[in-house]
Amino acid sequence: MAAILLARMRHMNRMKEIGWVGTGIMGASMARRILQAGYGLAVYSRTRARAEDLLRDGAVWCETPREVARRSDCVFSIVGYPADVEEVVLGEEGTLAGARDRIAAGEVAPVLVDMTTSRPTLAREIAQVAARQGISSLDAPVSGGDVGAREGTLAIMVGGERDVFERLLPLFGVMGKHIRWMGPAGAGQHTKAINQTLIASTMIGTVEGLLYAERAGLDLEEVIRVVGSGAASSWSVNNLGLRIASGDMAPGFLIRHFVKDLGIALDEAQRLGLALPGLALARQFYQAALAEGLADAGTQALYRVFQRLNSPPGESP
Repeated sequence: MAAILLARMRHMNRMKEIGWVGTGIMGASMARRILQAGYGLAVYSRTRARAEDLLRDGAVWCETPREVARRSDCVFSIVGYPADVEEVVLGEEGTLAGARDRIAAGEVAPVLVDMTTSRPTLAREIAQVAARQGISSLDAPVSGGDVGAREGTLAIMVGGERDVFERLLPLFGVMGKHIRWMGPAGAGQHTKAINQTLIASTMIGTVEGLLYAERAGLDLEEVIRVVGSGAASSWSVNNLGLRIASGDMAPGFLIRHFVKDLGIALDEAQRLGLALPGLALARQFYQAALAEGLADAGTQALYRVFQRLNSPPGESP
């Protein structure tokens, strides 16, 4: 056991080749920061076109997550849904299989870090399966949207073995500014569920407040400047509120993914015996956004739902 731990420590200290699975709105920017920090980068995404910019800048394309893991000292994944996490980590061509390949070849297995917002139970399952095979894994969901991903200011909430977390801090530091170890496997995902619960109700207040301002004939940007500097200040009003004011509904975070996140939080709340009616109500409004065809809009497009709710019959918002 001591020999294994020593090998892991040496492996952590010489990490140079990083693997990345998932190059969506946030994943592509996070991977770019790893590349710009001087690490080698092996990339896989279901849609290769989304990785083309990274490939032009020196990243290496892989045909499967398994191939990514074979080439890497540490593998990060950030995909859409828990089912995607299961496929890219636990699947036949997943990163766990690639980690086993490295072990079979006499090499040290990569650390597997899933940054998707997913189920705590799945994070624990991955950690247990990986540990039985001598492989370390962390769940490390993030918050901060597309801006935080580009600027490297994300909040990163991590579950798993603390010593593994501490050795990966240099890598996390490339992507985030507020990085915390939250506890054993699954703790990062629980923390992200709390994060999304807070954001859900805050966004209701943001869109209602700005709709009030619009109806009262006020300048939305001026309203945000003053209320966003007082007790009502929040990331949502100061960032997404300004996007609403300018009519920008482009995604920093997709509504369909947010609905998924709120569903995970509600399922966990039920498992814990909690009644969270505010969260349930917020999810209903976001479900209405899906029904209005806003699945691929940013979460600030909830404003459109409230505009329609307050429009006279037959009149478009």
